Amino acid sequence: MLMKARSQRSMWASRGLLALVAFTLLGAERPPGLGDVTEIRTWSYPDYTRVVVELSRGIALEEDPTVRLPADESASRPERLYIDLPEIWVGRRYADGVPVGDGLLQGVRLGQNTKRTSRLVVDLERYDSHRMFTLRSPDRVVIDIYGEARKKAEADSSVKKGGQSGTSRLSAQSRSMKTVVIDPGHGGKDPGAVGIGNVHEKDINLKLGLLLAERLRSRSFNVVMTRSDDSFIDLETRTAIAESAKGDIFVSIHVNASENKRLRGIEIYYLDEEHERHNVEVAARENGVRPEDVDALQQTLARLRVAEASKLSQSLAQYVHRDLTEGLTQTYGRVSDLGVKKGPFYVLFMSSMPAILVETGFLTNPKDAKLLSSKRYLDVMAAQIASGLGHYRNRDGQRVSRTGERAHASRSRL
Repeated sequence: MLMKARSQRSMWASRGLLALVAFTLLGAERPPGLGDVTEIRTWSYPDYTRVVVELSRGIALEEDPTVRLPADESASRPERLYIDLPEIWVGRRYADGVPVGDGLLQGVRLGQNTKRTSRLVVDLERYDSHRMFTLRSPDRVVIDIYGEARKKAEADSSVKKGGQSGTSRLSAQSRSMKTVVIDPGHGGKDPGAVGIGNVHEKDINLKLGLLLAERLRSRSFNVVMTRSDDSFIDLETRTAIAESAKGDIFVSIHVNASENKRLRGIEIYYLDEEHERHNVEVAARENGVRPEDVDALQQTLARLRVAEASKLSQSLAQYVHRDLTEGLTQTYGRVSDLGVKKGPFYVLFMSSMPAILVETGFLTNPKDAKLLSSKRYLDVMAAQIASGLGHYRNRDGQRVSRTGERAHASRSRL
């Protein structure tokens, strides 16, 4: 199923689904000091539907304040979820609602519940479970709604086609990995790290991403690029591309930077709720947020329990790390290896497939910057990352050595 970004449609009002709650103040004068709803977006994935409400300011929410209400046939109201957004003003902007109609959601409604609180209502067609979290830069409230009926239909359809449903993507331990999503970080107006000689991270990421795509296609992988030119793609859209393509593996490519010009080396991240301070600083830069905002994401990760996804992503990171560091060592001598690490990256958090983020070096270090400016070096990196992905795809149950996570203590940093 292709992802769908739906805009407002006036027909929504004609369906009689505008009524929000008995207490409405749509015509009331706006109190001072409130934030605004700047946009509502919905994405329909094979396994769930995502509702994103973008705000002009952050809001403080409980762990999960979402309330589920049963259908009310007497009032012609379907089963629904609602969440109150404190200190947010919406007025009449979304009076017509946002229709979805994807078999899981009927649509989304938003109105003024009290003078200082807006209420978001998601009208359901089918429901199994949901998750809610907030993101920063820009401030967003995100609700993912999963529907058992649609998931079963997807699974039945996939089995008939000889495939596998997206819902079992994380639990499958032995399967043919076909599609790799390559995500060259940053791009367009976002240069990423700027290093020695005014080299931009976004350009290195793209060059390596395109070389990696060639290598993977020669290994019979299907390849999807989140960007193949110098375009700006926000983090939310990057994962939307991956989900709509039903990717099996997600690889985000980045280059590091540090105020310490002597710091150099390769490190590979996977998503986990645990972290070290250095990892938070890297995540903050790649997420485009402040370190304290990463701490807020950590709380969300702990609440949503990412253990299963983390286990598969850890294995993926170890395979890629092993082949990358060993291959570079054979060609260039001992590499500066910072190991496999856990990190709270938005682009990994919003991906439902095994996902890693590869930091290929430090543009702020003269040695790394010189290597990363070499097409030959990037081609060797691409070949070795592709090798690691191939070994992950063909794994036979044997566990990869955990040397990656202790490599920073056993390999040279020179």
